[in-house]
Amino acid sequence: MVMNNNGGLDKLIIPMLGDLYNIAKFYIQKLTKPGMYEVSNYETTLEILDKKGRHAVLTKKEEVKFLQNNIIAFQDQAWGSGKILIGYKCSPGFPVDFYQFAHKTYVLISLRDVMNKGDITKFNIRWKVKDGFQKLNGFWSTDINHCTKQMKVSVIFPKERPPLKCMAVESNRQRIKELQNEAIVRLPNKRWQVTWEKKNPRLYEHYVLKWEW
Repeated sequence: MVMNNNGGLDKLIIPMLGDLYNIAKFYIQKLTKPGMYEVSNYETTLEILDKKGRHAVLTKKEEVKFLQNNIIAFQDQAWGSGKILIGYKCSPGFPVDFYQFAHKTYVLISLRDVMNKGDITKFNIRWKVKDGFQKLNGFWSTDINHCTKQMKVSVIFPKERPPLKCMAVESNRQRIKELQNEAIVRLPNKRWQVTWEKKNPRLYEHYVLKWEW
């Protein structure tokens, strides 16, 4: 009597092929630089202006090196509670379109110039947020969608309401680290600043700075 064991082999081989594909994809992404540009330095600062968390300002500084020729546009993205992207400003360039996909709003920035491979541009971006941080627990997240060498995230709290506890979260890797006292400083204007810095953040990781206040 001969038994057909193909069904059992399929159950083993198909998952193995899937694992091999994911491993190969990971190493290809490490060896190549995806996208039109890489980020040398990324800094974002969220400034909460009042103790009720009704008004805030977000600023970004992003140094970009282009990896392709003939680039005429740059893409920014944002998400969060309340009203975001109020009074959006950027330099260089000009925002020409805002469109939403899933929970994110994408901003298409016309560079008003042609960037080529090797060109470096420093972007300064600013917008206001209304009614976005009124809960006792707050967070600000950053997605790494391009090869990035340095990331710095800061949150500034009003002097009347300092942060009680702050945590740095790497969502995909499921890592949580409580930030120590040296990450929280009192500014000359009596406000409080929390800073989280990371060299070579992982591509496609979702970083979250959480706090209780």
